[in-house]
Amino acid sequence: MNIIENKTFDQERALYGSRNLTVRRCGFDGPADGESAFKECKNIAVENCFFNLRYPFWHDHGLAITGGEMTEKCRAALWYSDHVQITGLKMYGIKALRECSDVTVRGCDITSSEFGWSVRDITMEDTTAQSEYFMMRSENLTFRNVRFQGKYSFQYIKNAVFENCVFETKDAFWHGENITVRNSTIKGEYLAWYSRGLTLENCTIIGTQPLCYCKDLKLIRCEMVNTDLCFEKSEVEASITTPVVSIKNPLSGTICVPAVGEIIRDDSKSKGKIIVCNYALPCVVSA
Repeated sequence: MNIIENKTFDQERALYGSRNLTVRRCGFDGPADGESAFKECKNIAVENCFFNLRYPFWHDHGLAITGGEMTEKCRAALWYSDHVQITGLKMYGIKALRECSDVTVRGCDITSSEFGWSVRDITMEDTTAQSEYFMMRSENLTFRNVRFQGKYSFQYIKNAVFENCVFETKDAFWHGENITVRNSTIKGEYLAWYSRGLTLENCTIIGTQPLCYCKDLKLIRCEMVNTDLCFEKSEVEASITTPVVSIKNPLSGTICVPAVGEIIRDDSKSKGKIIVCNYALPCVVSA
């Protein structure tokens, strides 16, 4: 591996087409305001570098970024790249990750609108993120111990597993397919409308009008806090461990709940069963 250390680059395509290169403690900044520092590179290791210019990593193959910072000016930092490992990086530019595959993100701090669109095969662990339209249309996601805040997250994603996560979000998982969420907290409005094949296990769900218009929806030992107008027109099998404010017109399936403030039935197609059971008394099935 060739090694570059303690240098500053500001020219256009500063290290274009490099191969088998390690770059340490370098800065990509300066008056020339050049773009695309590492475009079309292969087998690149970047350690504790500072990025203040646009589009540094496009069309790269085999990339490891450890430590360092991408500022707000470092927009669209990683696009069209594969076999990417990102560890301990501050990612603060808009659209930081897009159209990439085989990506691992660990121990990072992300503030980036429109982060992670159309990414395939991504693992994210021990990371905090703030974004809007986070991970839209991405596939094959594995998230562990991720804290996220922002609107419109995980829309149109496919094939995902989330464990021990905290999401404070709105309109999460809309139109998502084949998603499992375990031991996590999801706070926000209008959770997972129009999703297909969503399973929530040992989760806490907080907020108004969750889980409507869903197909093949499953809740296993979940808590629901301040949730009203739940499950409208959804195909659902649910075991809920806390009282629910209101349930409206579940399409089919069975919902087991210790108490429900209001059951709304004003749609003749609503055939879902609601079983109210406080564990000390026999269950009561609502027609």
